[in-house]
Amino acid sequence: MTHTLGIEFGSTRIKAVLIDEAFRPVASGDYTWKSDLRDGVWTYDLEEAWSGLRTALRALGEVSVDAMGISAMMHGYLAFDKDWNLLTPFRTWQNTMTGEEAAELTELFGFNIPQRWSIAHLWHAIRTGEAHVGRLAHITTLAGYFHYMLTGVNAVGIGEASGMFPIDSETLDYDRGMMEKFDRLIAEQPFTLRDLLPQVLPAGVPAGKLTAAGAARLDGMLSEGIVFAPAEGDAGTGMTATNAVGPRTGNVSAGTSIFSMVVLEHPLQKVYPEIDLVTTPTGRPVAMVHCNNCTNDMNAWAGVLRETAELFGSSVDTGELFTKLYRKSLEGEADCGGVMVVNYLAGEGVTHLDEGRPLVLRRPDSRFTLANFLRAQLYSTMATLKIGMDLLASEQVAIDSLTGHGGLFKTPGVGQKYMAAACGAPVTVMESAGEGGPYGMALLAAFVLQGGGETLEDFLAKHVFADAVRTTLQPDPADVEGFRTFLDQYKACLRVEQAATENL
Repeated sequence: MTHTLGIEFGSTRIKAVLIDEAFRPVASGDYTWKSDLRDGVWTYDLEEAWSGLRTALRALGEVSVDAMGISAMMHGYLAFDKDWNLLTPFRTWQNTMTGEEAAELTELFGFNIPQRWSIAHLWHAIRTGEAHVGRLAHITTLAGYFHYMLTGVNAVGIGEASGMFPIDSETLDYDRGMMEKFDRLIAEQPFTLRDLLPQVLPAGVPAGKLTAAGAARLDGMLSEGIVFAPAEGDAGTGMTATNAVGPRTGNVSAGTSIFSMVVLEHPLQKVYPEIDLVTTPTGRPVAMVHCNNCTNDMNAWAGVLRETAELFGSSVDTGELFTKLYRKSLEGEADCGGVMVVNYLAGEGVTHLDEGRPLVLRRPDSRFTLANFLRAQLYSTMATLKIGMDLLASEQVAIDSLTGHGGLFKTPGVGQKYMAAACGAPVTVMESAGEGGPYGMALLAAFVLQGGGETLEDFLAKHVFADAVRTTLQPDPADVEGFRTFLDQYKACLRVEQAATENL
């Protein structure tokens, strides 16, 4: 029996999912971690990442793996010298120190470069004269780093690459004209951009094998010689896990961060700083609305409510806690009764804020109940996404299907109901909604084994999702109107948020 393994370094968990030849999950393991703010920079410790990976793999037990792949949070900046020694702590997608550089590159390229993209971080390091630039030989992403350390191949999948530097969907490589413009910008440096970036590979192409050194780093739990798929970002694995890789399909991934991916039929007419243009794992152009903040504030409040229950001697299971809180929100009013939440722990590019301050606001006459508060919390997780999605609507971008996955959708019928109201479109959730990333990576590993006989779209539609169990919720008109009222107030409250960052 054939087994493929998907590994994902997510923002809150390192996850491993093993699937069989029928594409069913048969074993999984995980490790909980979190980013740290060190000297003003959001980062993760790479040694903890290795330890967490081994912990996740150990939970799988004795397994035989035929193919595997690495996925991780997209974007960010990992800089190495010629011997692959780390030159500066990993800078995650959460950081917002590259605003000036991102704006300069957007103007230079005529193409939106968000702050979290690797090229913005590189230009920031060069422009500000950081000491490590003199030793710089490689830059990559978290997925690219682990792929290289396990296989010796310095390459990433095209979807992951599209969060480092703009991609030409015709050549399936970095955009040559934009690379030349950047090289002229850094002409005094002893390297070109091509020297620094990893190779680009489309889905389905073998991307190396597990080396003896790589197997040793995993304590021998996996055998040398396992075939690897190209490393992908969480956007690409999310698209794969939701069968949203063809034109007019879309998905929403919602956990610590939230982002939508819509596969385009035609280019956008304008450059929008709120919208990234990335690609599917096969290189099709995708409009991505990425928001740094989603469930983190809700998670913090759940912790406070857990502490409250413990005062009365109750021991609360984490899964049950979130399920009950999510379901309680359904009792809230469609507009949350005037209760407002701004869930920004970090800065937010879509609304042009460099820092975050979580807020709960209400008027004296607001109906401040637990249900309204929880509903406002969940509305806030998708409010900023809706602001970006409205820009796509103004460009007449067509979406035939929208699929949700990630932690926000784990409790049936709650996040899905609110997302349908926010987007004014039906939202589908599959059984695998809670574990989209590593499952999607396992599917991409299986796609490598099929040998190139089909497109990724056909492989997923005909073999993986033909009989998938799924539920679809249509938007409720009352919810749509209630969310619209909430969003209008949310936008107005962003002025309060701005003042909070300036004064607190």
